[in-house]
Amino acid sequence: MSETEKKGPSRRAVLGAGLATGALAAGMGRAEGADPLITEVQDWASSFGDPVDAAPYGTPIRFESHVVRRNVEWLTESPVSSINFTPIHALEGTITPQGCAFERHHSGAIELSKSDYRLMISGLVERPLVFTYEDLMRFPRTVTTAFCECAANGGMEWGGAQLEGCQFTQGMIHNMEYTGVPLRLLLEEAGVRPEGKWVYAEGADASSNGRSMPLEKAMDDVLVAFFANGEALRKENGYPVRLVVPGFEGNMWVKWLRRIGVYDQAVEGREETSKYTDLMTDGSARKWTWVMDAKSVITSPSPQAPIRHGKGPLVITGLAWSGHGRVDRVDVSIDGGRNWRTARLSGDVKPKALTRFHLDIDWDGSEMLLQSRAMDETGYVQPTKDQLREIRGLNNVYHNNSIQTWWVRADGEVENVEIA
Repeated sequence: MSETEKKGPSRRAVLGAGLATGALAAGMGRAEGADPLITEVQDWASSFGDPVDAAPYGTPIRFESHVVRRNVEWLTESPVSSINFTPIHALEGTITPQGCAFERHHSGAIELSKSDYRLMISGLVERPLVFTYEDLMRFPRTVTTAFCECAANGGMEWGGAQLEGCQFTQGMIHNMEYTGVPLRLLLEEAGVRPEGKWVYAEGADASSNGRSMPLEKAMDDVLVAFFANGEALRKENGYPVRLVVPGFEGNMWVKWLRRIGVYDQAVEGREETSKYTDLMTDGSARKWTWVMDAKSVITSPSPQAPIRHGKGPLVITGLAWSGHGRVDRVDVSIDGGRNWRTARLSGDVKPKALTRFHLDIDWDGSEMLLQSRAMDETGYVQPTKDQLREIRGLNNVYHNNSIQTWWVRADGEVENVEIA
């Protein structure tokens, strides 16, 4: 094989061929007669736009008003103790805007000012301490990007395909860049006593949401955060201070963080006994299942993002993540798992953060059963629903990381289905 054959055609040759054949055959970039949006001067090109101070805090343009969080009214008794969903079907890249990041509240989002904020560290420590917000700002800071996924993400799908929309089936997740103080530094300031083995984090809201975690995790990569995506935390995201626990389920990421207690054993609080445990086939409940296993989902095409352009070039894209570290590979199937193609991992692949994948195909207009399958750096492979059910039965809610299936019809519409 010649060197030219190895490298393939040049960019200029591809562009030339595309203009002559490929692009025209696919209907991409083809102009049939004069297009008035090109040939005529439009309003936006003949008058002034908004001045620089029209919106002191920028907001999305009105054409994107559909890209919002949504809830499922029947899911919970009250919206005060409920959840809504990130519009992952309408986003690209990996970073979730704060205004789109899913919310989970146990007693509503509270309004707590920086001046009223206090963080107490107590229990098995040499020096019990109380920090103000300004105190925290004086500690060395670090920046980390991490996904936060509710343990119940996909939980409605255990018994079969239930909800129409990638947003509703897999949207209890967001991925942001956080800035804050490593919890390790605060614990070292207080001086953990030798008998201290567990940490209990508690929030300032009326629910007093709290979770236990091993001291080893608290001293590893846990962050006491006050910025997300470069700005102060939003009210619903825990302003002014929240906990960031990379790789662990979202309920551990305590918002409006008010107390860190160090103990010789787990507290066994409400959120880690009556909830956030995994009911097994024999009726027993498995607890301390903090880590979110490798998972992926195709965000487009999906039920809320159908194919509108007809057959021809099609970009399949989605998200993959693992609480154990980096995503190593994502495979995509268009025939319900019979055959797989390796997708392209786009951007900077970070551990315990969302990873974007793309697969470019030429769609012939026939039906497809779309699936994605993630593998992480530990060698773990995302399971099918049947594989997960063989181990954990049908009565579970939490930690459903099974493969999601979308049925793409010939007309481009997409449905949530399960393959028997």
